[in-house]
Amino acid sequence: MSAILSETLGEGAVLSVSRACEALALPRSTWYRLRDRPAGVDRDVALRDRIQRIALDRWVYGYRRITAQLRREGLLVNHKRVQRLMRLDNLLCLRRKSLLVTTDSEHGLPVYPNHAADVAVDGPDQLWVADITYIRLRLEFVYLAVVLDVFSRRLVGWELDRRIDAPLVLSALERALMSREVRAGLVHHSDRGVQYASDDYIKRLKERGIQISMSRRGNPYDNAYAESFMKTLKYEEVYLTEYEDLADARMRIGQFLEDYNQNRLHSALGYRPPAEFEALAQSAGST
Repeated sequence: MSAILSETLGEGAVLSVSRACEALALPRSTWYRLRDRPAGVDRDVALRDRIQRIALDRWVYGYRRITAQLRREGLLVNHKRVQRLMRLDNLLCLRRKSLLVTTDSEHGLPVYPNHAADVAVDGPDQLWVADITYIRLRLEFVYLAVVLDVFSRRLVGWELDRRIDAPLVLSALERALMSREVRAGLVHHSDRGVQYASDDYIKRLKERGIQISMSRRGNPYDNAYAESFMKTLKYEEVYLTEYEDLADARMRIGQFLEDYNQNRLHSALGYRPPAEFEALAQSAGST
């Protein structure tokens, strides 16, 4: 502080604390805090430590999501400061990898028009999206089918198995039906894959009064919500883990999916986890 004051007012200047603070446009509390701080103390040490701990727990959180987590913990910090500190500590996100195509739409089964774009989602269980991806194990590939609620991005049903067939997606759907309330007008959207167009799957949707919606041919962006979730799963869990076998993959992926629903901050939800977002929406609707 004395060096700053000398540079500002000239060598040998003697002022009271009040006049010095006025000259430097500083609050008196800031003067005393800086004056009493030991030499060489980095004011960012505590913040950098917390950022590193979050980044260790959430490997692919970017600076905006880490800023949101810090604010949830009561730390009022600017995202540019977080970005600067993450750059200093080389806390970079993982490089993205391409996804294997798992859709076979070359079949003679009936397909349905895309109704998802017509749904104005303002509550849970209005629009579900479904998709399949592959998971690499040490000695084989297995396949994960998911059902996602678009309103909260919450995973409501999933299944992992060795065969990419109709029973795989039907099992994920059954989990969703057991865990959620099927509301009038619920739309189920998927690609045109043979699994989703199968007789058993279509029959089950119709039995529960669910409207069927499918993406246009060759247009994966029609199912962008499910694609986005699959990318999150790959970058934050699958690419970071070596699964021993199917049982190990089921356990670890199941843990990730539960953590995703309960704790993972989602930018589209105002940096809230899906479960918390749903709870807040329910609370607001009941008042």
